[in-house]
Amino acid sequence: MAEQGQPRLTAVVAMGRNGVIGQDGQLPWRLSTDLKRYRSLTMGKPMIMGRKTIESIGRALDRRDTIVLTHRPEIAIAGVFLAHSPQEALRLAGERAAERGVDEIIIAGGGEIYAEFLDRLDRLAITHVDADPAGDARFPAIDWDGWTVVTSEDVPSGPKDDVASRHVVYERR
Repeated sequence: MAEQGQPRLTAVVAMGRNGVIGQDGQLPWRLSTDLKRYRSLTMGKPMIMGRKTIESIGRALDRRDTIVLTHRPEIAIAGVFLAHSPQEALRLAGERAAERGVDEIIIAGGGEIYAEFLDRLDRLAITHVDADPAGDARFPAIDWDGWTVVTSEDVPSGPKDDVASRHVVYERR
């Protein structure tokens, strides 16, 4: 958890009822409303993600600092910061947050990255997708007793959405 004066760590994720977050490096659903929410939650903030996640996106996201946690010495995607340990990723993200004047660092996936930072998270911004898709990437198991709901909003399926969802923000107790 964030210490006094340190940026809050927030995981932003969409997951099916079965915990699936991805299949073959892609999202297993089409949810335009959630992509807009993701953009609004992450804009202007440093984001920590894994190599597979940045490769599936294919580019650094605009007006956000993309920090890629990887064991590989380099990645051929312009505009990303590389970190080779969780501590280095947090240090870089903290520096970027201070430069931007923001008090939040986004943990942006995938499954291994969420698992690495789960015990340090202060907040979860989860889109609960009303589906049980097949997938090879999952959000780590959570002890929900340690979290409290701050906000919850049901989102009906829009014209560019495969299914309905629910946006929920949780804070660590």
